[in-house]
Amino acid sequence: MNLPAGLQRLTPKGARGRSHAGLLFAIVIVTWGVNWPVSKALLAHVSPWWSAALRSAIGMTTLFVICALTRRLVVPKRGDLPVILSVGLLHMTVFSLLVALSLQYVSAGRSAVLAYTTPLWVMPAARLWLGEALTLRRLLGLACGLLGLAVMFNPLAFDWHDHDALAGNALVLLSAFVWAVAIVHMRAHRWVNGPFELSPWQLLLASAMLCTIAFAVDGVPHVRGWVVFSGLLAYGGVLGGGIAYWLAGVVTRRLPAGVTSLGLLGVPVVGTLASALMLRESLGADVWGALVLIVGGIALGTVQRPATPCLTGRERCPRICAPQCDCRRTPPVPDRSP
Repeated sequence: MNLPAGLQRLTPKGARGRSHAGLLFAIVIVTWGVNWPVSKALLAHVSPWWSAALRSAIGMTTLFVICALTRRLVVPKRGDLPVILSVGLLHMTVFSLLVALSLQYVSAGRSAVLAYTTPLWVMPAARLWLGEALTLRRLLGLACGLLGLAVMFNPLAFDWHDHDALAGNALVLLSAFVWAVAIVHMRAHRWVNGPFELSPWQLLLASAMLCTIAFAVDGVPHVRGWVVFSGLLAYGGVLGGGIAYWLAGVVTRRLPAGVTSLGLLGVPVVGTLASALMLRESLGADVWGALVLIVGGIALGTVQRPATPCLTGRERCPRICAPQCDCRRTPPVPDRSP
Protein backbone atom coordinates (compact mmCIF):
# COMPACT_ATOMS: atom_id res chain seq x y z
CA MET A 1 0.00 0.00 0.00
CA ASN A 2 1.51 3.32 -1.07
CA LEU A 3 0.83 5.94 1.57
CA PRO A 4 1.63 9.64 1.48
CA ALA A 5 5.06 10.32 2.97
CA GLY A 6 3.65 11.98 6.08
CA LEU A 7 1.49 8.96 6.83
CA GLN A 8 4.27 6.47 6.12
CA ARG A 9 6.24 7.94 9.01
CA LEU A 10 3.48 6.84 11.36
CA THR A 11 3.65 3.20 10.27
CA PRO A 12 7.35 2.18 10.40
CA LYS A 13 8.39 -1.46 10.54
CA GLY A 14 10.75 -3.49 12.67
CA ALA A 15 12.02 -2.76 16.20
CA ARG A 16 11.98 0.97 15.60
CA GLY A 17 8.40 0.62 14.40
CA ARG A 18 7.41 -1.13 17.63
CA SER A 19 9.05 1.63 19.66
CA HIS A 20 7.24 4.23 17.58
CA ALA A 21 4.01 2.30 18.04
CA GLY A 22 4.50 2.41 21.80
CA LEU A 23 4.65 6.21 21.67
CA LEU A 24 1.54 6.34 19.48
CA PHE A 25 -0.21 3.99 21.90
CA ALA A 26 0.57 6.30 24.81
CA ILE A 27 -0.94 9.17 22.80
CA VAL A 28 -4.10 7.13 22.17
CA ILE A 29 -4.48 6.24 25.85
CA VAL A 30 -4.06 9.85 26.98
CA THR A 31 -6.31 11.19 24.21
CA TRP A 32 -9.14 8.79 25.01
CA GLY A 33 -8.72 9.35 28.74
CA VAL A 34 -8.91 13.14 28.43
CA ASN A 35 -11.98 12.73 26.23
CA TRP A 36 -14.05 11.91 29.33
CA PRO A 37 -13.76 15.33 31.03
CA VAL A 38 -14.03 16.97 27.59
CA SER A 39 -17.35 15.19 27.03
CA LYS A 40 -18.54 16.35 30.44
CA ALA A 41 -17.44 19.93 29.75
CA LEU A 42 -19.35 19.98 26.46
CA LEU A 43 -22.62 19.68 28.37
CA ALA A 44 -22.16 23.24 29.64
CA HIS A 45 -22.46 24.44 26.03
CA VAL A 46 -24.93 22.10 24.33
CA SER A 47 -27.50 19.44 25.25
CA PRO A 48 -26.33 15.82 25.67
CA TRP A 49 -28.39 14.86 22.60
CA TRP A 50 -26.48 17.23 20.34
CA SER A 51 -23.18 16.61 22.11
CA ALA A 52 -23.30 12.94 21.09
CA ALA A 53 -24.62 13.71 17.61
CA LEU A 54 -22.09 16.42 16.72
CA ARG A 55 -19.08 14.48 18.03
CA SER A 56 -20.21 11.47 16.02
CA ALA A 57 -20.64 13.50 12.83
CA ILE A 58 -17.20 15.11 13.16
CA GLY A 59 -15.57 11.79 14.00
CA MET A 60 -17.24 10.23 10.96
CA THR A 61 -15.98 12.98 8.66
CA THR A 62 -12.46 12.64 10.09
CA LEU A 63 -12.40 8.88 9.56
CA PHE A 64 -13.68 9.16 5.98
CA VAL A 65 -10.86 11.63 5.23
CA ILE A 66 -8.24 9.39 6.89
CA CYS A 67 -9.49 6.28 5.08
CA ALA A 68 -9.33 8.14 1.77
CA LEU A 69 -5.79 9.44 2.44
CA THR A 70 -4.54 6.00 3.50
CA ARG A 71 -6.32 4.30 0.59
CA ARG A 72 -8.40 2.20 2.97
CA LEU A 73 -11.80 3.58 2.00
CA VAL A 74 -13.93 0.65 0.91
CA VAL A 75 -17.51 0.03 -0.10
CA PRO A 76 -19.04 -2.30 2.52
CA LYS A 77 -19.84 -5.83 1.39
CA ARG A 78 -23.14 -7.56 2.11
CA GLY A 79 -21.40 -9.96 4.49
CA ASP A 80 -20.39 -7.04 6.76
CA LEU A 81 -23.82 -5.44 6.97
CA PRO A 82 -24.76 -7.23 10.24
CA VAL A 83 -21.68 -5.90 12.05
CA ILE A 84 -22.18 -2.42 10.59
CA LEU A 85 -25.69 -2.44 12.02
CA SER A 86 -24.78 -3.92 15.41
CA VAL A 87 -21.73 -1.73 16.09
CA GLY A 88 -23.24 1.36 14.45
CA LEU A 89 -26.49 1.12 16.41
CA LEU A 90 -25.46 -0.50 19.70
CA HIS A 91 -22.00 0.90 20.32
CA MET A 92 -21.74 4.12 18.35
CA THR A 93 -25.36 5.22 18.80
CA VAL A 94 -26.84 3.77 22.01
CA PHE A 95 -23.58 3.65 24.00
CA SER A 96 -22.60 7.20 23.04
CA LEU A 97 -26.03 8.59 23.80
CA LEU A 98 -26.38 6.82 27.15
CA VAL A 99 -22.96 8.07 28.26
CA ALA A 100 -23.76 11.64 27.18
CA LEU A 101 -27.05 11.56 29.10
CA SER A 102 -25.42 10.03 32.18
CA LEU A 103 -22.74 12.73 32.35
CA GLN A 104 -25.47 15.19 33.36
CA TYR A 105 -25.65 13.45 36.74
CA VAL A 106 -22.40 11.52 37.17
CA SER A 107 -18.85 12.82 37.39
CA ALA A 108 -16.65 12.13 34.38
CA GLY A 109 -14.17 10.13 36.46
CA ARG A 110 -16.84 7.87 37.91
CA SER A 111 -18.41 7.44 34.45
CA ALA A 112 -15.07 6.38 32.97
CA VAL A 113 -14.67 3.68 35.62
CA LEU A 114 -18.21 2.35 35.21
CA ALA A 115 -18.14 2.40 31.40
CA TYR A 116 -14.94 0.35 31.38
CA THR A 117 -16.64 -2.51 33.20
CA THR A 118 -17.63 -3.63 29.69
CA PRO A 119 -15.00 -6.43 29.46
CA LEU A 120 -16.42 -7.92 32.65
CA TRP A 121 -19.84 -8.33 31.02
CA VAL A 122 -18.27 -9.69 27.83
CA MET A 123 -17.01 -12.76 29.72
CA PRO A 124 -20.41 -14.24 30.71
CA ALA A 125 -22.00 -13.03 27.46
CA ALA A 126 -19.32 -14.80 25.41
CA ARG A 127 -19.91 -17.94 27.46
CA LEU A 128 -23.64 -17.75 26.79
CA TRP A 129 -23.59 -16.87 23.09
CA LEU A 130 -20.21 -18.05 21.81
CA GLY A 131 -19.56 -21.00 24.11
CA GLU A 132 -16.29 -19.53 25.39
CA ALA A 133 -15.10 -21.24 28.55
CA LEU A 134 -15.39 -19.40 31.86
CA THR A 135 -12.00 -20.44 33.18
CA LEU A 136 -10.94 -20.03 36.79
CA ARG A 137 -8.88 -17.00 35.75
CA ARG A 138 -11.90 -15.36 34.13
CA LEU A 139 -14.14 -16.15 37.10
CA LEU A 140 -11.62 -14.59 39.47
CA GLY A 141 -11.37 -11.53 37.23
CA LEU A 142 -15.15 -11.20 37.12
CA ALA A 143 -15.38 -11.56 40.91
CA CYS A 144 -12.69 -8.91 41.38
CA GLY A 145 -14.52 -6.50 39.07
CA LEU A 146 -17.85 -7.09 40.81
CA LEU A 147 -16.15 -6.43 44.14
CA GLY A 148 -15.01 -3.11 42.68
CA LEU A 149 -18.62 -2.25 41.82
CA ALA A 150 -19.68 -3.19 45.34
CA VAL A 151 -17.06 -0.77 46.71
CA MET A 152 -18.30 2.00 44.44
CA PHE A 153 -21.96 1.52 45.37
CA ASN A 154 -21.61 0.79 49.06
CA PRO A 155 -24.11 2.79 51.18
CA LEU A 156 -21.33 4.65 52.98
CA ALA A 157 -20.06 6.18 49.73
CA PHE A 158 -23.16 6.31 47.51
CA ASP A 159 -26.47 8.03 48.26
CA TRP A 160 -29.13 5.54 47.25
CA HIS A 161 -31.84 8.17 47.86
CA ASP A 162 -30.47 10.51 45.17
CA HIS A 163 -32.67 9.73 42.16
CA ASP A 164 -30.51 11.69 39.71
CA ALA A 165 -27.40 9.81 40.83
CA LEU A 166 -29.23 6.50 40.55
CA ALA A 167 -30.44 7.33 37.04
CA GLY A 168 -27.01 8.55 35.90
CA ASN A 169 -25.13 5.52 37.21
CA ALA A 170 -27.74 3.17 35.77
CA LEU A 171 -27.34 4.77 32.35
CA VAL A 172 -23.56 4.29 32.41
CA LEU A 173 -23.85 0.64 33.44
CA LEU A 174 -26.50 0.09 30.77
CA SER A 175 -24.12 1.58 28.19
CA ALA A 176 -21.45 -0.91 29.31
CA PHE A 177 -23.89 -3.81 28.81
CA VAL A 178 -24.81 -2.53 25.34
CA TRP A 179 -21.14 -2.20 24.39
CA ALA A 180 -20.54 -5.76 25.61
CA VAL A 181 -23.27 -7.11 23.30
CA ALA A 182 -21.67 -5.33 20.35
CA ILE A 183 -18.25 -6.78 21.21
CA VAL A 184 -19.61 -10.32 21.43
CA HIS A 185 -21.20 -9.92 18.02
CA MET A 186 -17.92 -8.61 16.60
CA ARG A 187 -16.19 -11.73 17.88
CA ALA A 188 -18.73 -13.98 16.20
CA HIS A 189 -18.75 -12.08 12.91
CA ARG A 190 -16.78 -13.32 9.89
CA TRP A 191 -15.17 -10.17 8.58
CA VAL A 192 -15.02 -9.34 4.89
CA ASN A 193 -13.37 -5.94 5.41
CA GLY A 194 -11.52 -4.99 8.57
CA PRO A 195 -13.01 -3.11 11.55
CA PHE A 196 -11.16 0.10 10.73
CA GLU A 197 -12.37 0.12 7.13
CA LEU A 198 -15.95 -0.31 8.34
CA SER A 199 -15.74 2.26 11.15
CA PRO A 200 -16.63 5.34 9.06
CA TRP A 201 -19.71 3.57 7.72
CA GLN A 202 -20.72 2.57 11.24
CA LEU A 203 -20.28 6.19 12.32
CA LEU A 204 -22.28 7.34 9.31
CA LEU A 205 -25.19 5.21 10.50
CA ALA A 206 -24.72 6.40 14.08
CA SER A 207 -24.49 10.06 13.06
CA ALA A 208 -27.70 9.85 11.04
CA MET A 209 -29.50 8.21 13.96
CA LEU A 210 -28.11 10.56 16.61
CA CYS A 211 -28.81 13.73 14.62
CA THR A 212 -32.37 12.55 13.91
CA ILE A 213 -32.97 11.78 17.59
CA ALA A 214 -31.39 15.04 18.74
CA PHE A 215 -33.49 17.12 16.35
CA ALA A 216 -36.68 15.25 17.33
CA VAL A 217 -36.06 15.63 21.07
CA ASP A 218 -34.21 18.93 21.31
CA GLY A 219 -34.91 20.79 18.08
CA VAL A 220 -32.22 23.02 16.58
CA PRO A 221 -29.08 22.96 18.77
CA HIS A 222 -28.66 25.94 21.09
CA VAL A 223 -24.97 26.54 21.70
CA ARG A 224 -23.63 28.57 24.62
CA GLY A 225 -20.09 29.96 24.35
CA TRP A 226 -19.08 29.23 20.77
CA VAL A 227 -15.31 29.66 21.21
CA VAL A 228 -14.86 27.15 24.03
CA PHE A 229 -17.52 24.89 22.52
CA SER A 230 -15.68 24.74 19.19
CA GLY A 231 -12.41 23.76 20.87
CA LEU A 232 -14.04 21.04 22.96
CA LEU A 233 -15.97 19.70 19.98
CA ALA A 234 -12.85 19.65 17.81
CA TYR A 235 -11.04 17.66 20.45
CA GLY A 236 -13.90 15.22 21.03
CA GLY A 237 -14.68 14.69 17.35
CA VAL A 238 -11.35 15.04 15.53
CA LEU A 239 -8.70 14.04 18.08
CA GLY A 240 -10.64 11.86 20.50
CA GLY A 241 -12.71 10.42 17.68
CA GLY A 242 -11.25 9.96 14.22
CA ILE A 243 -7.50 10.44 14.71
CA ALA A 244 -7.21 8.44 17.95
CA TYR A 245 -9.24 5.60 16.45
CA TRP A 246 -6.97 5.51 13.40
CA LEU A 247 -3.82 5.54 15.54
CA ALA A 248 -5.28 2.70 17.61
CA GLY A 249 -5.59 0.70 14.39
CA VAL A 250 -1.94 1.43 13.57
CA VAL A 251 -0.89 0.35 17.07
CA THR A 252 -2.79 -2.95 17.05
CA ARG A 253 -0.95 -3.93 13.89
CA ARG A 254 2.46 -3.26 15.48
CA LEU A 255 2.14 -4.42 19.09
CA PRO A 256 1.15 -7.81 20.55
CA ALA A 257 -2.50 -8.19 21.51
CA GLY A 258 -1.59 -8.72 25.17
CA VAL A 259 0.27 -5.42 25.25
CA THR A 260 -2.61 -3.48 23.73
CA SER A 261 -5.17 -5.18 26.00
CA LEU A 262 -3.21 -4.21 29.10
CA GLY A 263 -2.40 -0.75 27.79
CA LEU A 264 -6.01 0.13 27.10
CA LEU A 265 -6.74 -0.38 30.79
CA GLY A 266 -4.89 2.89 31.25
CA VAL A 267 -7.74 4.82 29.59
CA PRO A 268 -10.07 4.86 32.65
CA VAL A 269 -7.08 5.66 34.86
CA VAL A 270 -6.17 8.67 32.70
CA GLY A 271 -9.84 9.62 32.46
CA THR A 272 -10.20 9.61 36.23
CA LEU A 273 -7.03 11.65 36.76
CA ALA A 274 -7.87 14.09 33.97
CA SER A 275 -11.36 14.62 35.39
CA ALA A 276 -9.92 15.43 38.81
CA LEU A 277 -7.42 17.88 37.31
CA MET A 278 -9.50 19.52 34.58
CA LEU A 279 -12.92 19.62 36.23
CA ARG A 280 -11.77 19.75 39.86
CA GLU A 281 -13.86 16.67 40.57
CA SER A 282 -13.58 15.38 44.10
CA LEU A 283 -13.14 11.63 43.78
CA GLY A 284 -13.29 9.65 46.99
CA ALA A 285 -11.39 6.57 48.07
CA ASP A 286 -14.33 4.46 46.86
CA VAL A 287 -13.76 5.49 43.23
CA TRP A 288 -10.00 4.89 43.37
CA GLY A 289 -10.45 1.57 45.16
CA ALA A 290 -13.09 0.47 42.67
CA LEU A 291 -10.82 1.56 39.80
CA VAL A 292 -8.00 -0.67 41.07
CA LEU A 293 -10.32 -3.67 41.54
CA ILE A 294 -12.14 -3.27 38.21
CA VAL A 295 -9.01 -2.69 36.14
CA GLY A 296 -7.27 -5.54 37.96
CA GLY A 297 -10.23 -7.83 37.38
CA ILE A 298 -10.32 -7.01 33.68
CA ALA A 299 -6.58 -7.62 33.37
CA LEU A 300 -6.90 -10.93 35.19
CA GLY A 301 -9.89 -12.14 33.23
CA THR A 302 -9.21 -10.94 29.70
CA VAL A 303 -5.47 -10.70 29.06
CA GLN A 304 -4.20 -14.03 27.75
CA ARG A 305 -1.04 -15.45 26.32
CA PRO A 306 -0.37 -14.33 22.75
CA ALA A 307 -2.05 -16.63 20.28
CA THR A 308 0.06 -18.53 17.76
CA PRO A 309 0.02 -16.42 14.59
CA CYS A 310 -1.77 -17.86 11.63
CA LEU A 311 -0.56 -17.35 8.09
CA THR A 312 -2.58 -16.30 5.11
CA GLY A 313 -1.76 -16.27 1.46
CA ARG A 314 -1.06 -12.53 1.52
CA GLU A 315 0.14 -11.44 4.94
CA ARG A 316 0.96 -12.56 8.44
CA CYS A 317 -1.97 -12.38 10.84
CA PRO A 318 -0.72 -11.84 14.43
CA ARG A 319 -4.02 -12.07 16.31
CA ILE A 320 -5.54 -9.25 14.25
CA CYS A 321 -6.89 -11.36 11.44
CA ALA A 322 -6.67 -9.57 8.15
CA PRO A 323 -9.84 -9.33 6.07
CA GLN A 324 -8.53 -12.01 3.71
CA CYS A 325 -7.65 -14.39 6.56
CA ASP A 326 -9.73 -17.55 6.96
CA CYS A 327 -9.02 -17.69 10.71
CA ARG A 328 -12.23 -17.15 12.72
CA ARG A 329 -10.48 -15.03 15.33
CA THR A 330 -11.46 -11.41 15.03
CA PRO A 331 -9.37 -8.31 15.70
CA PRO A 332 -9.22 -6.99 19.25
CA VAL A 333 -11.83 -4.30 19.66
CA PRO A 334 -10.21 -0.87 19.84
CA ASP A 335 -11.19 1.04 22.91
CA ARG A 336 -13.49 3.97 22.39
CA SER A 337 -13.94 7.28 24.02
CA PRO A 338 -17.43 8.32 25.13
